[in-house]
Amino acid sequence: MVKQWYQRRVRGKMMEPVPAMYLQNVQHMLPPQPQAPPAASDACLTIVHSLMCHRQGAVHGGEDETFAKRAIESLVKKLKEKRDELDALIIAVTMSGRRPSKCVTIQRTLDGRLQVAGKKGFPHVIYARLWRWPDLHKNELKHISVCQYAFDLKCDLVCVNPYHYERVISPAPPSRLVKDEFVHDCIQIEGEGQLAVERKSGWDSGYGCNSSLPTVEHLNKNFWDPPSILQHSSMEQRPPSPILRGQLISPEHWCSVQYFELDHKVGETFKVVAQYREVKIDGYVNPSEPNRFCLGQLSNVHRTEASEKARLHVGKGVKLTLSGEGDVWLECQSQHPVFVQSQYLDKEAKREPGDAVHKIFPGTHLKVFDLHDCYDTIKSKAQKAQSAARAQALAVSGSPEAAHAALQVVGPKAINPESGTLTRDGMAQINAAANIGVDDLRRMCILRLSFVKGWGPDYHRVNIKFTPCWIEIQLHRALQLLDSVLQWTQMYEPGPDH
Repeated sequence: MVKQWYQRRVRGKMMEPVPAMYLQNVQHMLPPQPQAPPAASDACLTIVHSLMCHRQGAVHGGEDETFAKRAIESLVKKLKEKRDELDALIIAVTMSGRRPSKCVTIQRTLDGRLQVAGKKGFPHVIYARLWRWPDLHKNELKHISVCQYAFDLKCDLVCVNPYHYERVISPAPPSRLVKDEFVHDCIQIEGEGQLAVERKSGWDSGYGCNSSLPTVEHLNKNFWDPPSILQHSSMEQRPPSPILRGQLISPEHWCSVQYFELDHKVGETFKVVAQYREVKIDGYVNPSEPNRFCLGQLSNVHRTEASEKARLHVGKGVKLTLSGEGDVWLECQSQHPVFVQSQYLDKEAKREPGDAVHKIFPGTHLKVFDLHDCYDTIKSKAQKAQSAARAQALAVSGSPEAAHAALQVVGPKAINPESGTLTRDGMAQINAAANIGVDDLRRMCILRLSFVKGWGPDYHRVNIKFTPCWIEIQLHRALQLLDSVLQWTQMYEPGPDH
């Protein structure tokens, strides 16, 4: 009708006004006008409803609606007394971060985590998942420079403004000219948006002549030669590690895999010979290759219903790849996430060793073990334990040298500046360092992986032995280096088997 009126008006060059009936039809054709965002002075229910409309999980299948609603309600109630911050949250979320906003803070809990609807998680991660990235991993967030109360800053208040964080994803190494383990050794300098590649120094200095431990120049003679293609790369690589220039013969098998259901070991240990640099661990029943470990063929008379269900979701499982002399990469080929305990990933995420379990999503390919880093840490801890044991013995005997020995182990804070004697806190640190045992160092040479179900501080399963199906991967080259370090430091007396 509007079109017909317009044609008549053009043909007759009419200047008559648009009839009211046509205006009504036009109004129905216009898109609805956007509603103004609520203000902090509005009712909680109104604010929650508005913020719920902007959650990403509603479209992409992130947090379920009940959890999302409770999380948002909890946050709005905490911010009701801080209206300027609540307004900042509303502006940031409803405008998708297009307008700068201030920090939105809540009180930090003792363990740093927030409990909502029976689930625990880091608060900045929870709200970033709700309003920005439903598939976010907890170690993928980095705060922007203007954020004064970012989670990583360890303040009493924690900023949960989702637009005060950026997502940093460890890229899966694509096909490229340079091998993955050498690309990882490059240093990326932030600031100008350029990739600056330089040589990492300190590998030789870490094993200098002043050390009481051996330089690993005496350890391995047989090692994998880097591909000749690297000679044509413009990148500078780190100097060959001293680990690669020793005299220990590489082990016959590079790893052993043990399969568990809850706390029961199932089947025999699967060993991967050194000639196969990849091993696949899946849920099928027909191992067609010597480097393929099929969990589906393993029977267990004590199998629980939970284990039976979890095994159905293992699918293509994971692939482990040996890189260089002893680095390990993991690729999740399953359709479901896997959960990994890795001290290398702890270090990358700036977490305490053994403090975190890392969720690896399907299709992810990342490094989970670094032999150089492992050896360096083992050597440092073993040396510290040896020095702490000496300081402990001197303190027990009342020797005046105890304070000097303690100073070398835990630093000046261990000494009372007035009396020059050991403080109680200093003695406690020395005892802790001296109690580092073989099992503590051995755990650094092992990877643990659970299929489907997670465990640890972020899950209700405290220990991996409560997960329905999981594997333990022992890395033989790392264990071999550990054995050589322990013999040198005389933390144990080698038996006839050694």
